[in-house]
Amino acid sequence: MARVKKDIEKQVVLMQGNEAIARGALDAGVNFFAGYPITPSTEVAEILSVELPKRGGKLIQMEDEIASISAIIGASLAGAKAMTATSGPGFSLMLEGIGFAKITETPCVVIDVMRGGPSTGLPTKPSQSDIMQTRWGNHGDAPAIVLYPDSVLETYELTIRAVNLSEKYRTCVVLLTDEILGHMREAVSLPDLKNIKIVNRIKPTVPPEWYRHYDENPKYIQPVASYGEGYRFHVTGLAHDDYGFPTNKADEITLMMDRLKKKITHHLKDIIQIESFKMEDARTAIFATGITARAAKSAVLMARKSGKRVGLIRPLTIWPFPDDAIRKYLRNVKNIFVPELNQGQLIKEVKRVMGGVWNYESRKSRQIIPIQKYNGELITPTEIVNAMKEVR
Repeated sequence: MARVKKDIEKQVVLMQGNEAIARGALDAGVNFFAGYPITPSTEVAEILSVELPKRGGKLIQMEDEIASISAIIGASLAGAKAMTATSGPGFSLMLEGIGFAKITETPCVVIDVMRGGPSTGLPTKPSQSDIMQTRWGNHGDAPAIVLYPDSVLETYELTIRAVNLSEKYRTCVVLLTDEILGHMREAVSLPDLKNIKIVNRIKPTVPPEWYRHYDENPKYIQPVASYGEGYRFHVTGLAHDDYGFPTNKADEITLMMDRLKKKITHHLKDIIQIESFKMEDARTAIFATGITARAAKSAVLMARKSGKRVGLIRPLTIWPFPDDAIRKYLRNVKNIFVPELNQGQLIKEVKRVMGGVWNYESRKSRQIIPIQKYNGELITPTEIVNAMKEVR
């Protein structure tokens, strides 16, 4: 009995959010990190600078964020599992590189520990104002996979998931957290590594002369060769053919653009994660994500104690936006509250998906109500409950 208790105690660790990112990256097999120090993400690089070399990995501090995203793309092309970490101002600088990673279908992960903005803004305060930037920041039509946890444990888990998704779908995956999640500490019961699924990119099995770096297949999951393995391919940010060479042919461009889109849209069930909390009988719903969802969950419990049927929908996958799940869970609620630490980004998506404010069950108008803070302070459960009391 004492031995069992000791084993359980070993699994429980007091861990900071940024530490969870670093540990998740290591457990996912990340072996290359390039970055530039920026509050509030710097601890990720600090921890990995110590731990990566112990495992044969490499870390390099670059001169800026443009160089950082370029370095991890290059490392990934050479076969590494590569990651960088930054915050809003640095993420802005990385956007062209993120677009390059997407068009070249190069696996990599970018951590964005959000802070108040714009510009230098509020370096030590939380924000949720990078949500739209992570989807639409790079120009052109391009897919986006963006994850957002709400706890230290989930930060660890979604870091691993971000690496897995990047390797599986050959794209740049973004993990959003925020200053609070990055610096808060929680007791975390880490899973046994034997039970964690780790995804590695598929390697080609055909002879080198048959290899096409951007081969088409109905599942939109292609093998990928790395530099130095004997396979010939070209990498460019220009529109390209299936060997990677620039093209102006309309049919080849259409194939490339459709592949970038369909490899995401054809795997929505695999990519999208969403939590439903107390929604079975809910007449009022809260739609929230990340650190704000923790306050929302407490608000749900407070409201239910007073007899109100309130539930929470929390997307762990921000992009692709969980359209079908939202329609399913929010179709018949009377009111939807959207608390967020910005001037209104998620609420626009909720309104888009819900097609206005019509309640199909009651045939009456539904209200979609914002609860917004953008001054560096968190939204509290009491503020959400009070907002619900003001609406009938």
